[in-house]
Amino acid sequence: MDPFLGQIVLFGGNFAPRGWALCEGQLLPIAQNSALFSILGTIYGGDGRTTFALPDLRGRAAISSGRGPGLSDRRLGSRSGQEVHTLTTLEMPSHNHLTSNNGATDQHVQLSTSAAVNETPQAGDVPAAAEYGSGLSATKVKSFGPPTAGNVVNGQTLSGNAGLNILNNGGNQAHNNMQPYLTTNYIIALQGVFPSRN
Repeated sequence: MDPFLGQIVLFGGNFAPRGWALCEGQLLPIAQNSALFSILGTIYGGDGRTTFALPDLRGRAAISSGRGPGLSDRRLGSRSGQEVHTLTTLEMPSHNHLTSNNGATDQHVQLSTSAAVNETPQAGDVPAAAEYGSGLSATKVKSFGPPTAGNVVNGQTLSGNAGLNILNNGGNQAHNNMQPYLTTNYIIALQGVFPSRN
């Protein structure tokens, strides 16, 4: 049975049989293929004056035109899809980043309840009660008082908000977007029965 002119089928060979052509987007002259041009027009390319193009199905899967239930409208000859794709921020799933606090060390000022023994600070010295004179005539020097609000250095609980920087992770590489496939050839009939409209 002769094929319809413009019919596309899968063919397992590595060539196009006589009267057929591989669907590789090649340009054909309208003058020598006027019947096929009347079916394809410039849907797949060409200038429409001297040339028209065959469908280019190299590395592509064919789908039917129209709008399926719950699907987008697909126009005859349109192309879409990506072999690999890199996610954008808007395409990432909504998620949270957890943080943890491993504790912090407390730095505080030590004080001495004994009398000061050095006139100038030595290594390891801390503030101590100052006095002048010695023995029974020693006089204490007032050097302590209530803390100023906000300047207490020990025994306080910190509260409030603090900014955290969460470092980026990942390689920002495109991921494979391919369905499982088996490579073969699409061929189109250059000769055959001219199809009548239903």
